[in-house]
Amino acid sequence: MSVYDRLTELGITLPPLAVPAAAYVPFVRTGNLLFISGHVAKRDGKAWVGQLGKTMETATGKEAARAIAIDLLGTLHAAIGDLNKVQRIVKLMSLVNSAPDFTEHHLVTNGASELIGQVFGDKGAHARSAFGVAQIPMGACVEIEMIVEVA
Repeated sequence: MSVYDRLTELGITLPPLAVPAAAYVPFVRTGNLLFISGHVAKRDGKAWVGQLGKTMETATGKEAARAIAIDLLGTLHAAIGDLNKVQRIVKLMSLVNSAPDFTEHHLVTNGASELIGQVFGDKGAHARSAFGVAQIPMGACVEIEMIVEVA
């Protein structure tokens, strides 16, 4: 089954390539590796604002991370033209805007990791880091970047 068939089954439409909010590019390819810049959680086209453990619960943060994964896939599609060229999702790095005593960053990030696994199957099994941070640009609740090996 193609990646696009899986996306259709999941009811996912890929968004267009997002315009960077600062002085960087959305992705860089070197050899067979594609580095996708961090994407912040968005809802209704604006930053999905919140702080885990203070103004937002883990389940909502997980939804935000899933939304980021969809945006990352849109950027990946724009970068390589065909998601079936993905050889491996290598790594996700997740930054979670969180209160000092919040300890469920890994559960928030599962929202992205689980979707990547559903879309790419074994090729979606990836290394990962999840960090709690004091703040993310525009007050967003989560930011995630991705490294991908492509054909």
